[in-house]
Amino acid sequence: MTASHKSPAPSSSARRCWARIDLGALAHNARAVAAHIGPRAGILAVVKADAYGHGLAETARTLAPHVRMFGVANLAEARELRAAVPGARVLLLSPALPDEREPVAAEGFEPAISGFAEAAAYSAVTPADHTLRVHLSIDTGMGRMGVAEPEAVEVFRSIRALPRLRVEAVATHLPCADEDEPFTRSQLARFGEILRALRAVDPELPLSHSLNSAGLLAFPDHAPDLVRAGLVLYGVSPLSGFQSRLRPALSMHTRVALVRELAPGSGISYGRTFLTRRPTRAATLCAGYADGYPRHLSGSGASVLVKGTRCPLLGRVTMDQIVVDVTDLPEPVEPGEEAVLLGSQGEAAVTAAELAERAGTIPWEIFTGMQCRDGRVHVGEEFAA
Repeated sequence: MTASHKSPAPSSSARRCWARIDLGALAHNARAVAAHIGPRAGILAVVKADAYGHGLAETARTLAPHVRMFGVANLAEARELRAAVPGARVLLLSPALPDEREPVAAEGFEPAISGFAEAAAYSAVTPADHTLRVHLSIDTGMGRMGVAEPEAVEVFRSIRALPRLRVEAVATHLPCADEDEPFTRSQLARFGEILRALRAVDPELPLSHSLNSAGLLAFPDHAPDLVRAGLVLYGVSPLSGFQSRLRPALSMHTRVALVRELAPGSGISYGRTFLTRRPTRAATLCAGYADGYPRHLSGSGASVLVKGTRCPLLGRVTMDQIVVDVTDLPEPVEPGEEAVLLGSQGEAAVTAAELAERAGTIPWEIFTGMQCRDGRVHVGEEFAA
């Protein structure tokens, strides 16, 4: 049998499309969140979906000194995180499948549960010499998981009676903290009333958490124990007023593969949706939707940075290539030069929020959809010690 092996990563000069992750920016953003919420609350860092495309292991090691625990989506992510940060507390934010409950319990991860039946199933598979910490989710308006509000106290009492379980935290989720302040304030007030009722049953209930990134920015006074920081840790604020305190951590880079002179009336890319109106110098770049550059940016007015200048995207985004207009650059562009699809170059910047708006999506999808075929380059390794 032939031994399997991974091909070595291309040298920096040979990379055609890659992401660059600034670990120092991640640490900076964690400190900014901590300063905003104050000393009473800790940070639960959400690192699901490969840390929003930033690399789970490297991101977790960087954030570990700044956070109390981590949140992931599933058992596989929990195991990867624990391997990167031994001993870390890990919350499973999504329901585990029935066959996953036993390893979740045996390996000491902390599941979010939505009712008594789920809790009883965990109790049945938890080893006799273990106490499994669980987070009871209350549905106050998200509609995705959790115990209904009127049933919260009764379910809490029933779960407390189960052997080998401890309700470590009570949580809820905010569906529109960045869009609907009156509803969110009502939701937080109702969750506060539920917490008071539960703590009347168990005065030693350790933790509560309700605030996502938008919530912790807009309602820091509701952060007594933990906040679930996600997007904000990666340097993007869901509320514009906080953006200046953050440093975007991820940028997306590619290279010029070809430069061509096109006559007026030349069609560019599939469908001939763009026709040149003047003599045009067009640069073909080594990136497309297979690398995570959204196809919906086609015809949106999007730009790419070349030599620190915005260059308009021409025609449709294809699987492997895009074409940009470099006619107005004062200096010639040569094959092999670097271009920035997302991030900064010189004084110019293309932000994740801008790309998301033009593509008709959200920054979360921009980050998690990045599949740069030459991988990631993490810089600032001293922050990941």
